[in-house]
Amino acid sequence: MIGMKHILLFLILLVSFQGMDAQVQRFPKPEFQTAYKVPTTVEPAPTSLLMEYVDVLVLVVVMSLTAWFIFKKRSRKGILWLSVFSLAYFGFYREGCICSVGSVQNVSLALFGEGYTLPLTVLLFFALPLLFSLAVGRVFCAAACPLGVVQDLVIVKPIKVAPWVQKSLGLFPYVYLALAVLYAATGTDFMICRYDPFVGIFRLGAGFNMIVLGICLLVIGMFVARPYCRFICPYGALLRVGSHLSKNHLSITPSNCINCKLCKNACPFDAIDFPVEEKENKATRTDFRKFMLYLVLIPILMAAGGWMMSASHRLLASVHQDVALSEIISKHPEVLLQKGNVDVDTFLASGMSLETLNKKAEVVREKFRVGGWYAGAFIGLVLGLMLLNEVVFRKREIHTANRSNCISCGRCMDFCPVEPTGGKKGKKK
Repeated sequence: MIGMKHILLFLILLVSFQGMDAQVQRFPKPEFQTAYKVPTTVEPAPTSLLMEYVDVLVLVVVMSLTAWFIFKKRSRKGILWLSVFSLAYFGFYREGCICSVGSVQNVSLALFGEGYTLPLTVLLFFALPLLFSLAVGRVFCAAACPLGVVQDLVIVKPIKVAPWVQKSLGLFPYVYLALAVLYAATGTDFMICRYDPFVGIFRLGAGFNMIVLGICLLVIGMFVARPYCRFICPYGALLRVGSHLSKNHLSITPSNCINCKLCKNACPFDAIDFPVEEKENKATRTDFRKFMLYLVLIPILMAAGGWMMSASHRLLASVHQDVALSEIISKHPEVLLQKGNVDVDTFLASGMSLETLNKKAEVVREKFRVGGWYAGAFIGLVLGLMLLNEVVFRKREIHTANRSNCISCGRCMDFCPVEPTGGKKGKKK
């Protein structure tokens, strides 16, 4: 199996150098407030719409089969071949479109923006993996997401990441999620799509910086398993919550765990919780005081986060096209007399007055000021809950998969020698 992974890695790295300037959107980016007019479509494209519904069907089938392989067959091999199919179909054939990760932005724009209608297929790609995570865990991450699969196939010799590093980096996906929602809701940018590190692999071309980032993540992923999924992916942050609350979840053993410890190093994602004796994890007065302190800190962190983000609204809003153009003209009015600047030329051709542009820029800044409160409060809430989780008393007597961090890949099942109840032969074949 390692030899096959090496070959796949070589081909992936070779392909990723094959272009420089491809689109980076997985969904057609809606027209934000610019002078550009989208040409009228002469004829509808029913085939494209049909393919989107085919994509939805394939997504449901893949996630359903993954759940079947987990709960009925307990087959890591089945999950592996499903993931290869998803990489070929959703990754290379559909070129990363449609994608549940990028759908976060479309949903945000539809909820908070103006004049954008959310396509049903996009809504389904956003909602279905979340619903599956509530029912059976992160089966989307296990075999349906091409971004995760392409990293999974290059894992060669995974190393353990220090717990404090994991917990510190674990906050970033939520920060990324908050910023992505803020930028999409204000009609500024689809930053998840813009900074997709694997678009160069799927579409055989991307900007040089993104090619370098994608290659770096794959090289890192040979030793730190799935770095994008674990420490960056904003949609994964939502799936963690759903999986934590899931009704059913992958179990390492098919029946009673005998604590043989054979699965101790089975998970390359450090998503196995080990047994903890009661005397080692007994709640003390100090723990209780910490719990109460962190509980009181949550609203303070939310208020502080909201204030900091809102206070930075002018900086955050400067990325928006109208705001950036307004600031350039205000600081350097001479650019209006120069030719060659595309943004300035477009502004002059639109016939819009400078006063109108400044008013539009101020409206955008106000959206960032208000949205910053919500985004910052969300980040503060997540940070507070992470601190609170550190002092929650838990007693574990067996090895279990951590519901939030487990991506349901099934690797750990192969290490368990316990036979299922009912007298059938165990998984080892």
